[in-house]
Amino acid sequence: MTTPADIDYADLPARAAARASLNAFERFLTVWVFLCIVVGIGLGQIFPDAFRAIGRMEVAKVNLPVGVLIWVMIVPMLMKVDFGALHEIRQHARGIGVTLAINWLVKPFSMAFLAWLFIRHLFAPLLPSAQIDSYIAGLILLAAAPCTAMVFVWSRLANGDPLFTLSQVALNDTIMVFAFAPIVGLLLGISSITVPWSTLLTSVVLYIVVPVIIAQLIRGALLRRGQTAFDAAMAHVGVWSIASLLVTLVLLFAFQGEAILKQPLIIALLAVPILIQVLFNASIAYWLNRTLGEKHAIACPSALIGASNFCELAVAAAISLFGFNSGAALATVVGVLIEVPVMLLVVRVVNETRDWYDTGHSGGART
Repeated sequence: MTTPADIDYADLPARAAARASLNAFERFLTVWVFLCIVVGIGLGQIFPDAFRAIGRMEVAKVNLPVGVLIWVMIVPMLMKVDFGALHEIRQHARGIGVTLAINWLVKPFSMAFLAWLFIRHLFAPLLPSAQIDSYIAGLILLAAAPCTAMVFVWSRLANGDPLFTLSQVALNDTIMVFAFAPIVGLLLGISSITVPWSTLLTSVVLYIVVPVIIAQLIRGALLRRGQTAFDAAMAHVGVWSIASLLVTLVLLFAFQGEAILKQPLIIALLAVPILIQVLFNASIAYWLNRTLGEKHAIACPSALIGASNFCELAVAAAISLFGFNSGAALATVVGVLIEVPVMLLVVRVVNETRDWYDTGHSGGART
């Protein structure tokens, strides 16, 4: 998700920093996504030929309009990542260890299990049978992409340590370049879903490697002009990212409209494993940090990045691998739909349990 440019909030009261962290678009993201559903479905029914023509605009199975939109959407988020912050991980090795364990050992595999349980078994009679595998694939893609940008907002709302937040994002993004394809390929194989490795690796190059390189080159050029120039540029490109996200969602729902109109419960059913996974991962990460003696300002961003996802990357990979009208694409968009309200709930919980966190372990308060 696109966020405002980072600000120095060390001297601000926590509540004021929180207000500065979530703009109007982000607060009402669920509303905007719902409007995209309505507009996309409506346009798809009124102009089906136009959207079929857009769907045919491909080169090497990559839809050109969507490819451009996704790059415009993802690059501004990756511009916020400072890979130079990687050295900070040594200061909070326990918190980083929890973050890595949740994001790469627990999160993708727990989602694969929940998708198998709910989509292939419990909810299968309520879903179109031809899309079951695709829905499962979409949920796996969603869980295999750790949050990159929006976690800065969640951390700020929870008064998390900003340097730790930055270092864990930088480390996760570095790992994602190399681990995303193997983990997705493994879990899809376990789920009996076949995706050519060449297609999966192409998606990683197109939607992770190349955007990271472009983003870091632009970031470096802007920072050479000063922090003010960088902040101003981030404010402008953030608008492009938001617009690209909304247009992509309208296009996707234009293709998904027929399936949703026939079975409107699909979105609610897909949301169930996502909700369970978010709450499970956040709880485990929060508890592990407390057990290991990390302070609350570290536990918060560690739990929050374990709960949230890089939804835009998941959407891009799902469209690239399975197509616009696939169940995989729809499943990843459900992640976008519920991201803000669910993560705000997690933020509220970690804020309201601070006293329990600080006094409940080994009799010692941690600040």
